[in-house]
Amino acid sequence: MYAVKNSLVHGGITGNVIGAAMEVHGRLGPGFLESVYDEALAVEFDLQKIGFERQKKIPVFYKDKQVKEFYCDYLIEGKVVVEIKAIKQITEIEKIQVINYLKAGGFEVGLLFNFGEKSLDYKRLVNSKNRNP
Repeated sequence: MYAVKNSLVHGGITGNVIGAAMEVHGRLGPGFLESVYDEALAVEFDLQKIGFERQKKIPVFYKDKQVKEFYCDYLIEGKVVVEIKAIKQITEIEKIQVINYLKAGGFEVGLLFNFGEKSLDYKRLVNSKNRNP
């Protein structure tokens, strides 16, 4: 496996993760439950030696008090949030969910995958407020 060079924030990581998701979708196609894609993606990450944490807890604070915690599907190499869906179509609700994970965790980049469509649909979301100068 080789790293993808890219000028995007964490472009190499996101490129590799997108490739892994395409491999999973290409082999399984649409129609399975989200949990099937979740398990298959973990296998593919292992095969491609992509470092990941599953069900990563992201605490939410309000005025220095923790008020809630979210769990993203994956945190890749401690930098990129990944959320997966197996639905008819990605809507603003799913995009906002990922943006909230980015804001709460102080992450810059998230990937949202939808395995429920005929072709893999994905969105690369950036939280510009968390960008380092």
